Amino acid sequence: MIRLNNDYCHGAIPEILDALACTNDEAYAGYELDEWCDRASVLIKEAAACPAADVHYIVGGTQANVAFISHVLRPWESAVCADCGHINVHETGATEHIGHKCETVPARDGKLAAEDLRAVAQGWAESPVQEHVTVPRMAYISFPSESGTVYSLAELEALRAVCDEFGMYLFVDGARLAYGLAAEAGDVALPDIARLSDAFYIGGTKCGALFGEAMVIVNPALKPFFRNSMKQAGTLLAKGWLLGIQFATLFEGGRYFEYGKRAVAQAMRIKAALAARGMVAAPDSPTNQQFALMDDAQLTALSETCIAEFEGKTSEGLNMVRFCTSWSTTDAEVDAVVAAIEGLPE
Repeated sequence: MIRLNNDYCHGAIPEILDALACTNDEAYAGYELDEWCDRASVLIKEAAACPAADVHYIVGGTQANVAFISHVLRPWESAVCADCGHINVHETGATEHIGHKCETVPARDGKLAAEDLRAVAQGWAESPVQEHVTVPRMAYISFPSESGTVYSLAELEALRAVCDEFGMYLFVDGARLAYGLAAEAGDVALPDIARLSDAFYIGGTKCGALFGEAMVIVNPALKPFFRNSMKQAGTLLAKGWLLGIQFATLFEGGRYFEYGKRAVAQAMRIKAALAARGMVAAPDSPTNQQFALMDDAQLTALSETCIAEFEGKTSEGLNMVRFCTSWSTTDAEVDAVVAAIEGLPE
């Protein structure tokens, strides 16, 4: 059975497994105070063209969001995000659990629009009862979005402008960053994200690592005491070199970007097959996540070949299904899935 229901259903790229095996008998300092984390940080800062940034390593995406949001926001401040934002719908209220409201606006193709962010910020600025409502201090976005869409450079610059006008931080969740940067016709590169955000993280768990995310803090004002925040949030890994080895391996020779391109290329093959059957669902995704609409008979037939993620029913009774390729998706798997899509009942 072919699994395309997520992008973390396999272990890690072979180069990481080899690196972990080769270093298994070596001893390192704990808590990321080792040469592998140092090496990974150098490579990441070079790739992002942000030599002054601080880089930290965290086990997973939810932990990264919790550690950073709790570090940055005061108790009366909130994070603004699209209503489909990961911190709002897929983290069991983790942001609220640490005492911060997710202030949501309707997503536009899965994204937070600058004009909607401005409306929230302006609304607070003009409120006659500011002490009775949370202060919108952070704009949270995912690149790519939960719908697989990506922000254009102009959209990111517009968000940055609103944040600057109202004294807000721009935080980019990059759990699938490799796939967002590989999007066809995309005009955003890693240095753009570093230049326009206050902080972002580079996803490893979904992009070829066994586990782990690399938090990159660009804004100097947010750097002090982040390791303290990590420790308090339970995200400071004692065996930190295991994360350093993985990110050093991912960024040596541009592997991170190459594996992202492979995954997106596989997704485009599936998208073409779905398009030929008129099944592609809106919004249009240029990344590794592809969404389709199919009836019950078609979904049952597809399930004989692959496991895709059921996303719910439409008002017309069709099934929304997500196909999620990754660094590990093979040509043979895509061949089989394409053949299955072509053979689905009318």
